[in-house]
Amino acid sequence: MAKTSSHAPQTPAPASYEDALGELDRLVQAMEAGQLPLDRLLESYKRGAELLNFCRARLEAVEQQVKVLEDGQLKPWAGE
Repeated sequence: MAKTSSHAPQTPAPASYEDALGELDRLVQAMEAGQLPLDRLLESYKRGAELLNFCRARLEAVEQQVKVLEDGQLKPWAGE
């Protein structure tokens, strides 16, 4: 009987938001290409969810830092 593990090998957290976004983009492209076997597709989906959570957490942390830097008053973003 083949051994199956309920725990997949833990993939390390990305070093930065940009690294996570780049990896997420590559995963999405591979998934959209439709050439991945089912098991790999599921692994990619799970990793994508992890990366998405990482990115959201980083964005929330930056937003909190901006609030603190602006003395608790979130000012409108004047993006170009």
